[in-house]
Amino acid sequence: MTEDTIAAGADRAPTAGQGQEQGQEQGQEQGQEQGQGAGAGVRPAAFIFDVFGTCVDWRAGVAAEVGRAVAAKGAACDPGQFADAWRNAYDPAMAPIRAGLRGYVALDDLHRENLETVLRAHDLGDALDGAERAALARAWEKLPAWADVPTGLARLKALGPVAPCSNGSIALMVHLARFAHLPWDCVLGAEIAETYKPEAAVYLAACAALRLAPAQVMMIACHPDDLDAAATAGLRTGYVPRPREWGEAASPSLITLDEAEARFDLAGADFHALADALGG
Repeated sequence: MTEDTIAAGADRAPTAGQGQEQGQEQGQEQGQEQGQGAGAGVRPAAFIFDVFGTCVDWRAGVAAEVGRAVAAKGAACDPGQFADAWRNAYDPAMAPIRAGLRGYVALDDLHRENLETVLRAHDLGDALDGAERAALARAWEKLPAWADVPTGLARLKALGPVAPCSNGSIALMVHLARFAHLPWDCVLGAEIAETYKPEAAVYLAACAALRLAPAQVMMIACHPDDLDAAATAGLRTGYVPRPREWGEAASPSLITLDEAEARFDLAGADFHALADALGG
C-alpha cells in the first residue's frame, strides 16, 4: 500500500442505511451520467474483492504462525487443523452481530475471542501467555497472496479502482495489504457498514463510498454465496476458483467454471483471466 492509499474510515463513511440509499439513489444517478450501467459488455467502473480465500491463502498463513508460536513453547498441535478450527469459529461469531443481537465488533476482536476457544480445544489453554496470545491473534495480518494476485490485481487496478470488501477490519486489511503486497486504492468492507457479509448493507456501503451505483461495481470472490449476496444487492459478480483454500481437503466453495459462467457475470481461472476477459 502506498502512502496515498485512503482507508475509508467509519467516521467519514455512510451508515448501513445511508449506504443502501446512496448506493441505490445517488450512485444510480451518477451511473446514468457516466453511462456505466449494467448493460452487456460495459466494463465495471470499480472492483471490490473478498480477501480471505480469494486474495490470500489464509490456511497456510495461519498454520505457519500457529506452528511457530506453539513450537516456541515446546508444545505441539496440527497447525492446519488448528487453522481450520479457528476459521470455522468465524461465521458463528458474526451471526449475532448480523442478527442485531450484539453490537458491531471488529473481526480482530472476534478472532481474539475465538482463539481462546480453539486453544482450549487443542489442549493448549495454558501454553501461551497473554502477550503471546495477543500476538498470535494477529496471524490473520500475515497471510500470503495467491501467486496470481499481486500482478493480476495490478492489471484490474488499471481498469478501475480496486478495494477489499472483506469482513476484516480496516486495520486488519491495511496490515495484510502491506504484508501480501495488495495494491488497494482504498479499504472498504464490514467496518464501514458496521455489520458483516453477506448482509446487503456491506456491499451497498462499499458502492456508496465509491459514489457508484451497485450496477457499476463488480464483486470478485471465490465463494459463490458471497457473490450471490452481492448480486442480490445489485452488484455485478466475478468468480475465481481457489481449490487449495482448505489445503488438501475439498473446498466447500469450489464450483466449476461452467457453473460459474452460468451463475455469475464473469468467471475465470485466476485474476489474470478476469483481466483478460475485461480487456485489461
